Amino acid sequence: MFALFDLIGLGLGLFLIPFGLLLFVFWIWMLIHAATNRGLSDGEKIVWVLIVLFLHFLGALIYFFVGRPKGGAASPVL
Repeated sequence: MFALFDLIGLGLGLFLIPFGLLLFVFWIWMLIHAATNRGLSDGEKIVWVLIVLFLHFLGALIYFFVGRPKGGAASPVL
């Protein structure tokens, strides 16, 4: 009986550890991107860095879908 739980725990560990590392790398990537995004003003950068820093993965996801595209947006032609 205990061997079955050990195998389940091992399988979950083999899945959760790499998944957790990927989430951590994504969080660091969004944190760096928010701090260096040239499409944002200094005030916006501070706000986004604080959002990503304090909301962790949720903040990184919000920044990825809301704040990140602004850095790569083309400037309008007049």
